[in-house]
Amino acid sequence: MKKILGLMLIIIVLGVSFAQASDLSVADGTITTAIENQMPIDSIDSYRADFGKLYCFTRILGAPGDTEVTHVWYYQDNELARVILPVQSADWRTYSSKRFLPQWAGQWKVVVLDVEGNEIATIPFSLE
Repeated sequence: MKKILGLMLIIIVLGVSFAQASDLSVADGTITTAIENQMPIDSIDSYRADFGKLYCFTRILGAPGDTEVTHVWYYQDNELARVILPVQSADWRTYSSKRFLPQWAGQWKVVVLDVEGNEIATIPFSLE
């Protein structure tokens, strides 16, 4: 009987954990040149490769408690950076940044992952 109760508890905990991760969504996701007061100042699809630094802003909805998301920065399908960011409420704003070299012109994207590694958004942009 104790084994059955223990197994049921494990199943419930795993179910709650899975539900928490799968309920996350990205309400707003953008690449921006700066963040002010926890908000992006602009939204870009394409920018100069020699600008130096850009930010990926995301507004995460649906977290029932403390969790995390990961911003994975890709240049031409090659992962160049992975930033783990805390999410501490059901409506949470967060961002990561990446410095760029002028020779990194081309297609970029930031993939947003939940704590389980599931993709919840992709934010493409290009550097010229």
